[in-house]
Amino acid sequence: MIVLNIFSTYKYCQISQAGNSTLELGPNREVNVDLSSPKQSRYIVLSDGALRDAPWRGAGVAVPMFSIRSDEDLGVGEFLDLKLLVDWAVNSGFHLVQLLPINDTSVHGMWWDSYPYSSLSVFALHPLYLRVQALSDAIPVDVKEEIQQAKKQLDKKDVDYEAALSTKLSIARKIFNLEKEKVLNSSSFKQFLSENEEWLKPYAAFCFLRDFFETSDHSQWGRFSQFSKDKLDKLICEGTLHHDIIRFHYYVQYHLYIQLSEAATYARKKNVILKGDLPIGVDRNSVDTWVYPTLFRMNTATGAPPDYFDKNGQNWGFPTYNWEEMSKDNYGWWRARLTQMAKYFTAYRIDHILGFFRIWELPDHAATGLVGKFRPSIPLSQEELLSEGLWDFNRMSQPYIRQEILEEKFGSFWTVIAANFLNEYQKQCYEFKEDCNTEKKIIVKIKTSAEKSLWVEKEDNIRRGLFDLLQNIVLIRDPEDSTKFYPRFNLEDTSSFRDLDEHSKNILRRLYYNYYFVRQENLWRQNALKTLPVLLNSSDMLACGEDLGLIPACVHPVMQELGLIGLRIQRMPSEPNLEFGIPSQYSYMTVCAPSCHDCSTLRAWWEEDEGRRSRFYKTVVGSDEEPPSRCTPEVVHFIVQQHFDAPSMWAIFPLQDLLALKDKYTTRPAPEETINDPTNPKHYWRFRVHVTLESLLNDKDIQATIKDLVTSSGRSFPGKKAEGADESGEKLSKVQLNGKA
Repeated sequence: MIVLNIFSTYKYCQISQAGNSTLELGPNREVNVDLSSPKQSRYIVLSDGALRDAPWRGAGVAVPMFSIRSDEDLGVGEFLDLKLLVDWAVNSGFHLVQLLPINDTSVHGMWWDSYPYSSLSVFALHPLYLRVQALSDAIPVDVKEEIQQAKKQLDKKDVDYEAALSTKLSIARKIFNLEKEKVLNSSSFKQFLSENEEWLKPYAAFCFLRDFFETSDHSQWGRFSQFSKDKLDKLICEGTLHHDIIRFHYYVQYHLYIQLSEAATYARKKNVILKGDLPIGVDRNSVDTWVYPTLFRMNTATGAPPDYFDKNGQNWGFPTYNWEEMSKDNYGWWRARLTQMAKYFTAYRIDHILGFFRIWELPDHAATGLVGKFRPSIPLSQEELLSEGLWDFNRMSQPYIRQEILEEKFGSFWTVIAANFLNEYQKQCYEFKEDCNTEKKIIVKIKTSAEKSLWVEKEDNIRRGLFDLLQNIVLIRDPEDSTKFYPRFNLEDTSSFRDLDEHSKNILRRLYYNYYFVRQENLWRQNALKTLPVLLNSSDMLACGEDLGLIPACVHPVMQELGLIGLRIQRMPSEPNLEFGIPSQYSYMTVCAPSCHDCSTLRAWWEEDEGRRSRFYKTVVGSDEEPPSRCTPEVVHFIVQQHFDAPSMWAIFPLQDLLALKDKYTTRPAPEETINDPTNPKHYWRFRVHVTLESLLNDKDIQATIKDLVTSSGRSFPGKKAEGADESGEKLSKVQLNGKA
């Protein structure tokens, strides 16, 4: 029999110089060889795509800088502690350490400044993370004794922000006074100053003026309210009585730079990535708003509409960006930020990446985050509303307050509320008085009114009730153009909507859906494509976007187009029809995690939310049994392993969730391990891990447990050779064709 056709299946494999072979992934490839042709070739050239290698996957640990505890720190984590954390990460099989923002936040001079996302400067590092013992090799004995005493006093369960910062600055000043001339005349300091003077000199001047005027509100600084280069030069010039104060700020930033650089270099040598965090905003009273006022819309505030984190929305207080002004120099301020971050970090998290598509903008007189509008967005015009049969604009855009609403909300106390806060403009119809017609005015009046004794025990309920009245609208009138309107978020929840006729309700429902989910999509896409590429091209850092919350349809396609990595938190799935994310279905271009700093830890969530715990146990674990009320190490192991096994490029775990793998580390009440409560705008960010890094490094069991999870999931770990590598780690030497005829 003559064979005229040969069918062959095959796979490519990688063969190392040591002779080890690894087959590619996926099904067998196929080839048909036609032997019927009278002219037979000696060679067959086949082009059938790239080698199907397993995509690289890694794992990491996330912990705020302030939460780290070591034997050397003074009550708070310090940059040099990162070297120990990197060692622990390597031993546990991790390639990455993720931090929260580490920039200076010293705006108020009190614990409010513990909020790491409210930057005083987007360039200066926070003095809180300074290791004072490393400032000099010749620290006097009395200062050394002071440091040892401070260690004992500050070794508390949580961070004492004010005490830790003031102690460090006090000690740093003493050492500065002893060695300032030596350090400030050194070649390394002079190079540092030369490379950073554009931000460092304004920062030092700002800190001096903040302390001199006893406020960071630069609008209160008289002739210094308006920044200028001439004023700056006079403030920082030699010979002034305050010149040493200026130089002290240089000195502190120089040593912070040295210490963080040392930690970053150490991490790179260990093949561990340091991942930073790029906050979406800056504090209203910051160096950046002082030096670059035209880049910010100072009469507005940034926030987020109601979502998983807060049903009332969030108001972060930061001014929104003037993107039009920023574009004039191709977003130079942003490019400088990323260049600065890249000195220390190899990857970064873009906080609230949705803000680069559109930002939730609130008036500066708002205290909550509910009654905002997206910027940019296409508003509803007066003509458009008229064409739909909606004409009573005052009725829909002014707080709808009727007597029955007051009685329902305040009971018999409604008459006191009406007398103090409202005017009756027609029978049983009310409006707010001029001195309390905004949320911030209401807060002030409740606190300062002569009638305060009437409601002192009900203050919170009254404030919330008055806010509800103020927010009882269905349309928001544009403050810059009275003929433009925006649908109020969740307008159907208001009694203002409830009391409208059915025709108006139906029209508003349709306009609401169109405004929030249809009409802005192309505008938001184009906005992101103007700004995000500038960030991505400003450095070689790996960019990851925090894409949680109310996500427009255009976001994920744009992130995919730009090669941005998304975030997946199992309790906050991006799919609207799911209560819990399914890690095995996550896409490769994601970071997966069981929790994050903006929600309760895995252990706290499990033990505080019985209903969701039961549903999770049934739908995710697949058991009809009653779940354990305590989050045992076995429960943690199951959930953590799901994330290690996920297809996501990165699996990054809060340190608290990893420590819950061992009973020994679950002695602290779980709710105390929560880093942030997004519903509380004045939350104290002070959580400290209750075990030192030195102790964790000595615990071989927990490190082995975690590393087993890394290796069994197929994720890369420090020291692991690449597939097909030889003994030295060099990649494959050749590719062979294996198959059978």
